[in-house]
Amino acid sequence: MDRFRLSEDNRRWWTLGAMCFALFMLMLDNTVVNVALPTIQKDLKASISGLEWTVNAYTLAIAVLLVTGGRLGDLFGRVRVFLFGVVLFTIASAAIGFSPNATFLVVGRAIQGIGAAAMMPGTLSIISNAFPPSERGRAIGTWAGVSALALAAGPVVGGFLVEHVSWQSIFFLNVPIGIAAVFVTLFAAKESRDETVERTVDVPGVLTLSGGLASLVLALVQANHWGWGSPAILSLIALSVVLLVSFVQIELRRRVPMVDFTFFRSKSFLGANLVAFCVSFAMLATFFFITLYMQNVQDYSPLQAGVRFLPMTVLLIAMGPLAGRLVNRTGPRLLLTVGLTLTAGSLLWQSFITVDSTYAFLLAPFMVQAIGMGLVMSPMSTAAMNAVVQTKAGVASGILSMSRMVGGTFGVAALGALVAAVGRHDIDRSLASSSPALRDKLAENLGTIPTAGLPPRVATAATDAFVHALNVGLKVGAGVALIGAACAFALVSNKEQHTAGNDADDVRAGRLRREEPALVEV
Repeated sequence: MDRFRLSEDNRRWWTLGAMCFALFMLMLDNTVVNVALPTIQKDLKASISGLEWTVNAYTLAIAVLLVTGGRLGDLFGRVRVFLFGVVLFTIASAAIGFSPNATFLVVGRAIQGIGAAAMMPGTLSIISNAFPPSERGRAIGTWAGVSALALAAGPVVGGFLVEHVSWQSIFFLNVPIGIAAVFVTLFAAKESRDETVERTVDVPGVLTLSGGLASLVLALVQANHWGWGSPAILSLIALSVVLLVSFVQIELRRRVPMVDFTFFRSKSFLGANLVAFCVSFAMLATFFFITLYMQNVQDYSPLQAGVRFLPMTVLLIAMGPLAGRLVNRTGPRLLLTVGLTLTAGSLLWQSFITVDSTYAFLLAPFMVQAIGMGLVMSPMSTAAMNAVVQTKAGVASGILSMSRMVGGTFGVAALGALVAAVGRHDIDRSLASSSPALRDKLAENLGTIPTAGLPPRVATAATDAFVHALNVGLKVGAGVALIGAACAFALVSNKEQHTAGNDADDVRAGRLRREEPALVEV
């Protein structure tokens, strides 16, 4: 029983367990919701735009606040900020279970995202500080394996709960997991922070980055409803450009910036973040639309759809730790390049599905995709964390996680806009003689509207339009994954560089600044 008692020898493994508990809960919510979307749509009378916001409110809130969460952890204590995030996430999950309408659900998902933004950077930075470099690849491999397990288990867990309990139960599930994560973290994890910088919060940086990303994603999600050339969409795009450019200018002039752009002088750090964006863009958008295809075109129940992701689940579970061990031998570049190439091939393969395709057609590309994604997650994180000094682990982890979440948000939003545009074009062409009101309704609810009560010609046109649009979207996802493979091959190094944030003068300056009082820099 000694192995289960906390000691200095096993504390780091208890810490890893606590971070994996929280990460499992956090990542599970990325995909567990997907199989519940058709049920939520029927229960709360939500449109496809509302369904997209059920996903995007969560990922957008994480994306715009991840760097802030990582920075706050570096400044005020990574365990402290992590625990705040776990508690907020757990409370929001419980509240969502009582959602009376789609608006309440979306707001709750946004609050969940705020909690997740405080949690996610902490999971990786706390692990990086708990383990020496010789064991870090194995630990991050386990961390990545749990992340992959949660993403892949989401459809199965969600399908079972939606079918046998209720869609609300997928959120109630987070409550016991969150409580367990809090207790294990308090029991095992040691507090750490960046001792080389003063405790300042870059408020202008937070506001401009958050506003810029929010404006851009809102424009992508609403463009097909408001019109791409509408004043509202053009104003949002212009606002996002102004705010994001302002963010870069502000950060370059800050004494203690939220995002230290010198990190990106490291090609490996830059490459890891581009890979994170590309793989999440392709992965989350795939889960979103393939789930709709399985349930609304193939008529699978939520559980039946979830079970059909099991082969992917098993392979992802196996590939995470395996890739963690391999990265210590081969370096991250080869694994990232091969993994993203396999992912691209899988998405291209899936893009040839038809209305009558069977599950047997999807099984092989699902397994190829699982191997590809499994080869990416751990090496991607290892490449990013090996490119920075240990004291900057929190903000570096926040930047990497932000790239993942921005990629996922853009994937769902951009491919959602593409699928809607292609589907609308097909519906207008095939149902030209039908009323504009009917065509508008079909286009707005593409992939979600029940076709059982529609005339056969209309139902066939709606289904064909969705499947064709989905094929186009999957091909775009394959292209993005291939771009990620090229970035990995060209930029990521196989050596542990620590080129970002290790300037001796910066460290000395940080030690001097530690004597200054804490403040909020505005």
